[in-house]
Amino acid sequence: MGFWFTTLMFVTAGVLASLLVRICCNRGPSTNLFHLTLVITTIVCCWMMWAIVYLAQLKPLIVPILNEGE
Repeated sequence: MGFWFTTLMFVTAGVLASLLVRICCNRGPSTNLFHLTLVITTIVCCWMMWAIVYLAQLKPLIVPILNEGE
């Protein structure tokens, strides 16, 4: 899977989770806003963690040196 496809999957998961929070959690306007903020923050943090790991493996900073004798 490529970078943009997985990013689209995270965006889709974020939209679906936000809609689910809006539909299922009706406990008041401030609680709904708090739950929505938590869901959006979680999706963004998970995407950032995935993107950093993916891009770090794509172009590593340290290049391994292979020894012929080992």
